[in-house]
Amino acid sequence: MTSVSLQESTELPSVVPIDILMERRPSSHQWLDYQWEVLGVVAGREDQEPGLRQVNDLGDSQQFIMSGLQLRLFEDECESYYHNLKSPQPGCFVVARRDENDLDAAPEPFVVTLSFDEAHAYQEGDDLVYAVPIPAELYRWTEAYDINHYAPEKRIKRKRKDWKQGGER
Repeated sequence: MTSVSLQESTELPSVVPIDILMERRPSSHQWLDYQWEVLGVVAGREDQEPGLRQVNDLGDSQQFIMSGLQLRLFEDECESYYHNLKSPQPGCFVVARRDENDLDAAPEPFVVTLSFDEAHAYQEGDDLVYAVPIPAELYRWTEAYDINHYAPEKRIKRKRKDWKQGGER
């Protein structure tokens, strides 16, 4: 199988290979030569060689594809996926680490998630978190996964205690 098609199968996979599009451009910061940005993600191919490879040279900036990562959905994160999909701008979160000894080097992505909660936890741990729009194919896949594994809890309104009952002391 050379590419992943999320529409052909009746059973949804819980893991999809991901390619990340990154861009390097000159930095305006006095201590950095380059600034890196994640431009987007796409469902990748299972047989793709992992690693970073240049795909476009735009003069001052260069674009790269990072292959070899996977997007994995978990049943216990379905509520976070649900809220992400219902947000005004549903996102895909790429979590990366930077080499502190070479700040011009490309950040190393190591997790791709659709969970607000997981992305926030990594951000609190000082990792870099890039939010990019979720591609339509991954949106539909996540939506189908959520429909199969998540049922929002019905909110129950609390009844207030009647403090007048029980008498005064």
